[in-house]
Amino acid sequence: MKVLFVCLGNICRSPLAEAMFRQMVADHGLTDQVTVDSAGTSSEEEGNHPYPGIQHIMTKYHLAGHQLVSRPITQADFEQFDLIIGMDEMNLHHLHAIAPADAQHKIHGIYDLVPGKQGRAIPDPWYTHEFQKTYDALHEALPYWLDYVVDHQ
Repeated sequence: MKVLFVCLGNICRSPLAEAMFRQMVADHGLTDQVTVDSAGTSSEEEGNHPYPGIQHIMTKYHLAGHQLVSRPITQADFEQFDLIIGMDEMNLHHLHAIAPADAQHKIHGIYDLVPGKQGRAIPDPWYTHEFQKTYDALHEALPYWLDYVVDHQ
């Protein structure tokens, strides 16, 4: 299965989600079965590494991801990925607007699988500077996506 995490610039939420999910996949021995990547709905940060506050969180939790490089989502992503997971309503709106009709079902919100929290968003820490809250939110939501991936292999 191929999983793509998406936020606005691909320098905060989605690269952190990618790094965290990669680690979870590795911890469960699924590296050969699951591909994890991230992208942004904007090309504004293309080529940049994760934001320093996110790099600090990656270091704090021993996550590999400092080397990640921002990239915008492409039409090929809608073909190649099985799950495209957006971090907030703006990301989801943009994804639905540019996705082909046959890929709409692949687009999900980060909290869609969390009981009682469907539709919640993870605020952009580039604006809030609440990087720990971003980690905590992903730490809450990502295990549900791992369970989904395991159940749908």
